[in-house]
Amino acid sequence: MARILLLHSMYGLRPAVHQAADRLRAAGHEVHVPDLYDGRVVDTPEAGIEIKEEIGRDELLKRAVSAAAPLSQDGLVYAGFSLGAALAQNLALADDKARGLLLMHGTSDMADDASTDIPVQLHVADPDTYEPVDWLNAWYLRMRRAGADVEVYRYPGAGHLFTDPDLPDYDPEAAEQAWAVALTFLAEL
Repeated sequence: MARILLLHSMYGLRPAVHQAADRLRAAGHEVHVPDLYDGRVVDTPEAGIEIKEEIGRDELLKRAVSAAAPLSQDGLVYAGFSLGAALAQNLALADDKARGLLLMHGTSDMADDASTDIPVQLHVADPDTYEPVDWLNAWYLRMRRAGADVEVYRYPGAGHLFTDPDLPDYDPEAAEQAWAVALTFLAEL
């Protein structure tokens, strides 16, 4: 069983995030799902970007750190969707007790001197306008150079947030494939 901090996308704490948490709990994991947007949920990328910019990246990271702090003493698996994945990556790389990193639909930049030995799994659409191939290749190389054990799964033809059944990006086949692989990854941590 893993203790997981699951961070939502720029759309906010949507039903799909709760469904994902329930799926993880059903597999025996302890899952914590903080609301970084103070209850606001949106249906369009434009509205999500507006809230993200209003709150600001530094404040979102601060909120994510505050959510993780009381849980991290025994080692957390950090996970997230898109924006939440980027935040999860930043938290995991700064936490020497992190047990793993599950990224759904997103990554973040990282410092040149980043160092980690955690297992990392990324699930991303192919192609993905938010995660271009050149960016993902560079990200992969930097993550490997940092010492992470990285697995990348690409889903041809899927939309960016292909695991959210309430968004136009949803791809049921890709979503089920991603969850099957992710659950195996988490079970092995």
